[in-house]
Amino acid sequence: MKFEIRPATLEQSAQGPQDALLVLWPQDAKDKGPLAQWVESARRQGDFKTTTGSVLQSYGMPGVRPRHLLVVAAGHGQAADVRKAVRSAWQSLKGLPVKKLAVHWAGASAPTQPALQALCTELADASYVYVSTLSKAEPRQLAQVSIGLGQAEPAHSAAVQQAQALVRGVELAKEWANRPANHATPRLLADAARALGKKPHIQCKVLGPREVARLGMGAFMAVARGAVEPLRFIVLEYKAPQASGAPTVLVGKGITFDTGGISMKPAAEMDEMKFDMSGAASVLGVFEALSELRPALHVVGLIPATENMPDGQAVKPGDVVTSMGGQTIEILNTDAEGRLVLCDALTYAERYKPSAVIDIATLTGACVIALGAVRSGLFSSDDALAHALHSAGEASDDLCWRMPLDDTYAEGLKSRFADVANVGGRAGGAITAAKFLQRFASRFAWAHLDIAGTAWRSGAAKGATGRPVGLLLQYLLTQAQAGTAASKRTRKATRQAR
Repeated sequence: MKFEIRPATLEQSAQGPQDALLVLWPQDAKDKGPLAQWVESARRQGDFKTTTGSVLQSYGMPGVRPRHLLVVAAGHGQAADVRKAVRSAWQSLKGLPVKKLAVHWAGASAPTQPALQALCTELADASYVYVSTLSKAEPRQLAQVSIGLGQAEPAHSAAVQQAQALVRGVELAKEWANRPANHATPRLLADAARALGKKPHIQCKVLGPREVARLGMGAFMAVARGAVEPLRFIVLEYKAPQASGAPTVLVGKGITFDTGGISMKPAAEMDEMKFDMSGAASVLGVFEALSELRPALHVVGLIPATENMPDGQAVKPGDVVTSMGGQTIEILNTDAEGRLVLCDALTYAERYKPSAVIDIATLTGACVIALGAVRSGLFSSDDALAHALHSAGEASDDLCWRMPLDDTYAEGLKSRFADVANVGGRAGGAITAAKFLQRFASRFAWAHLDIAGTAWRSGAAKGATGRPVGLLLQYLLTQAQAGTAASKRTRKATRQAR
């Protein structure tokens, strides 16, 4: 889907060549002309309410070139209002043969950057169609969105450019998370990473079972023992020519299907365990967005990818394995496998001497109970990193919430037969999982995002959300801006010193 910004009045937007015109009507709307009079007349008659999401619709209106006309109330014009308005309007547009859509902002003041990005991302999400494994499916029809603003400025174009890249990243993440496990094996996931490696400033390296064994990734290999599909350890690296400083490392859990292993999951809804590689998918999505925006950054992506299967060779409850970092782990529950693949990836991350490491994982059902599907769980040993990620979530509307990491929670992970157990009981399960990971992240600033509640939707709307690509991209772009500003200050100070 392609987005573009153009300066236009409401009347000019009404004469465009698009199939439909969607007018976002905030409470401060002050447009003039026949269309504005029509809206005001409907409002006076009670046919169009100012409640966010209220829709006024017409077909073939004289003087309006697009066949379909929708006006939707957009409240105060904030990002949340825009999202609600777009969702409501799309219910009327859904199913119509709309390939090109004109959107006009009727507010007296220009929309904020978050509101513009909300408009783009919500339209993309609402119109997204999965087709990869359907024999007869109509692909998404909406291909082009033209956004008319009374006063279009360079900042608006930059906001839409960022939203465009975010949409592409989110949709790549959705694509791979939505694919059935037999269409998203570790090998195929590695192929997707290699495709990203052909884009500007991105390199890709894929390690197989022999290389992983030589590295001593005993925890990762233990999870993969029951799978016929061979594991893959995927390394992506984005480095812009102007980038300086230590990299940020993103670690995505890549369990392409999780049966639970010997600690077998219940059959009901087990099909949703194809989404257990959503953390890995989000890393792919971030790199897709980075390839579009090309910020001054150095970012590494690590994806330990395998299935978790109950084969005769599978690891058993009570087995003890040795991680890459040398710590021994008693595996009390083979369904707590995500932390086992992540711990070796965290140790691997040390070689980059990173400025920060963020792991992303559909890790615990306990986090779903704690936070539901609204916010991802955020755990961090570094206050500055935690604050930056929380702020990025608020700015991108890809929300997270910081959870505790008190040392007392680690008491449940004690083992008589190994350095640590991989589970600590049901109470505080999301926290004890994070405490396990923290043991392997002592040499860098570290954060863990538990996305078990936010990575996909169940029920009739079943499908991946693409989260937290938005949060991660916002965090990285903020770091790039801070780095650029610091570099300018340094150059200025150097010139003054001369």
